Amino acid sequence: MLLPRLAKQVMRRSTPELLGMDLRLLMALSYLGDHDGAPQQQLVDALCMDAKNVVLLLNDLEELGHLVRRRDSEDRRRHSVYITDAGRQALEHAARAQESIEGDVLQALDVDERATLWQLLTRAVHGAEHAAADVQGDQASMPRHNPA
Repeated sequence: MLLPRLAKQVMRRSTPELLGMDLRLLMALSYLGDHDGAPQQQLVDALCMDAKNVVLLLNDLEELGHLVRRRDSEDRRRHSVYITDAGRQALEHAARAQESIEGDVLQALDVDERATLWQLLTRAVHGAEHAAADVQGDQASMPRHNPA
């Protein structure tokens, strides 16, 4: 239960005043920073949120000028989401603030310990994301039960 406790400390300090936006907005914008042009449905899956709530987040980010949504030219029902220059600037500001917050939370660790922790957490996140993608792929390939 150490990771949830540590995450709670980071989240408690991650105020909109310091980050420049709500943490939920930052999570969505951060994902877009790494996956510019992602389909809207991909954000639903990545953020593990209901589609309606993701639309509300995207509406807020669009109002702030941090992203734009464009209809897919091949599938008009599908929207792709793109981060704007203003969104990238906001993301950079929030990243600097987040680094400061993480520094406060991890103050008991020296520089080398922080680097090691960062490497281990990065590897764990990539492994978990890869495993989740494998599970989703397995579920997508399963035959659907169609009760007659």
